[in-house]
Amino acid sequence: MVSPSGSSALVWDAERLRIASDAAGIALWSWNVDTDEIALDKRAHNLWAVPVGETPVTFEALSAKIHPHDLDRVRAAFTNTRTLAGLYEIDFRVVVGDEVVRWISARGEGADIGIVDRVMFGVFMDVTDRKQAEEAREMLAGEMSHRVKNLFALASALTGIAARSAATTTEMANDLTLRLTALGRAHSLVRSAPGEEGKALLGDLLDVLLAPYGDEGMVGDRITVSVPEIRIGETTATTIALVVHELATNSVKYGALSNENGRLDLSCVVDGDEVVMAWTERGGPPVTAPKGPMGFGSKLIARSVTGQLGGSIVFDWPADGAVVRLRMNRAKLGR
Repeated sequence: MVSPSGSSALVWDAERLRIASDAAGIALWSWNVDTDEIALDKRAHNLWAVPVGETPVTFEALSAKIHPHDLDRVRAAFTNTRTLAGLYEIDFRVVVGDEVVRWISARGEGADIGIVDRVMFGVFMDVTDRKQAEEAREMLAGEMSHRVKNLFALASALTGIAARSAATTTEMANDLTLRLTALGRAHSLVRSAPGEEGKALLGDLLDVLLAPYGDEGMVGDRITVSVPEIRIGETTATTIALVVHELATNSVKYGALSNENGRLDLSCVVDGDEVVMAWTERGGPPVTAPKGPMGFGSKLIARSVTGQLGGSIVFDWPADGAVVRLRMNRAKLGR
């Protein structure tokens, strides 16, 4: 390798290559395809959580750290490099330390191009941040798609509710406007402007969220909310709004809020370090427990309750209406 000026002075000696690879976050490895021994540089040792100086290191030994769901794929990729020419690249997970999952990208060249004296050379890169960002984007895209579908269903359901109770188109328009305004108030309550401080009351949030589904766009005879004075933070308010919206949308589609006679009772009690919320539907069409795998909405609720609220959620399906019980960590509600 010559210098950019064209002179014959070497610019890529071993030390400079090491500096460049460290700057790029690249870990180096070589693999003897006959003995299965793998030589790792210091960064590769750290990446795989293998103590420096531990010998011999083999592909078989490293395989014990590869995530079970990725192991067969990785084995096949490395085996194929013995016979297939050309570049290869594979991303996979390893489990190191205290069950820490790390994403690694392995790259190299196989067959007669990259193998010298039956030794293959390549690099590892830690791509955990990139993979987590990709997963977050996929989750967000799925959530947005699901939410948009639910918004269309919600708009249709609110229109139907307004139509059943209105004698004229003017009354229907006024009723629908009232319900949509209540939804707007809920959005304002859970999405405070930047720089605003303070906490909302859980009861106020539930009233605002459920008002569009009640008679004349307010919580009343059809929907009752009984909650002690519990203050909640903005992050928690957003999560609860997501859960309540999902439950209410399902009720409008299939449960007590889908007809004129259904009722919804929502109550909360404090139980030590937890707040227990009971969502009880009555008077709707007969219900049965869902069959098959959990849908996206149910997964979203469960993940929100366990992750953001530090609690749990249980669904019961008596014939006269769904009953949902949420247990939430009291300390986390204030965040």
